[in-house]
Amino acid sequence: MYQANADRYNQIAYRRCGRSGLKLPAISLGLWHNFGDVDVQENCRNMLRLAFDNGITHFDLANNYGPPPGSAEENFGRILHQDFSSYRDELIISTKAGYTMWDGPYGDWGSKKYLVSSLDQSLKRMKLEYVDIFYHHRPDPETPLEETMTALDLIVRQGKALYVGLSNYRTAEATKALQILRSLGTPCLIHQPKYSMFERWIEDDGLLDLLEKEGVGCIPFSPLAQGMLTDKYLKGIPADSRAAKSHGFLQESQITPEKLQQIQELNKLAQQRGQTLAQMALAWILKDKRITSVLIGVSKTQQLADCLDSLKKTDFSESELAAIEKILLAA
Repeated sequence: MYQANADRYNQIAYRRCGRSGLKLPAISLGLWHNFGDVDVQENCRNMLRLAFDNGITHFDLANNYGPPPGSAEENFGRILHQDFSSYRDELIISTKAGYTMWDGPYGDWGSKKYLVSSLDQSLKRMKLEYVDIFYHHRPDPETPLEETMTALDLIVRQGKALYVGLSNYRTAEATKALQILRSLGTPCLIHQPKYSMFERWIEDDGLLDLLEKEGVGCIPFSPLAQGMLTDKYLKGIPADSRAAKSHGFLQESQITPEKLQQIQELNKLAQQRGQTLAQMALAWILKDKRITSVLIGVSKTQQLADCLDSLKKTDFSESELAAIEKILLAA
């Protein structure tokens, strides 16, 4: 029988999510990869246990995570009830809908029909009465924004989610969505954008400024740029890496000689700070107080432990920040 580390809440810092009453751990665990039916379930269990033992209370899913789609929620639900059922009130569990989940016109995008049906399916897979956060996963160019936001409001009023969030919304879209949700009486809790040293549109597009102004939390995903901001690509492209798999989200064509040079120079700077490249990349995001939590994905417990060590040093000197900017602007 699993017994959680009694000292878990002294292992990690917690940050308030915007102007809400909710706090999230500085690092949250995403189940986008490595928790599907194709993965070793004992490894999944060990990663979840290590996370919670170190104070990570937030586990982030989506309807289509796997593979196959839905399997991450099923596997998480099974482990949740085997190991964490007595800790449910200590957990923040989130899921999403917005990408293709089933055939036909009602299994994708942002209609009320899709969002309500998808969450009902997610709750069944995880054997839960509610999730803590439910996100719309991406904007729908064809469904009126009012319909999508009204669906999120309905889901909260039905008691199927405590809070709602947005993911992958650009600033102009997010501005309208936040206004609608606030007018409905269900303000947006959090936004989940893609953000890393190599992808900084949320700075340039003004999203971080908007979230700060509106009192909305921010939890970036892909903070390690699909593994590019780790030691995996320091010497080229490993055969077992995501970049070597043509069907993956990271393509081999993205690992250019210029990008490799950047990775190597950033790694040297991380070593000077006494960190791994991954630790520095996470710390670089967390240095911004507008960031509530950073969402990591790992395939083994050692990677999770390495990421947790990034919290030991999240401060940067002006010279270090300048050096990072020089490297990033060199491409």
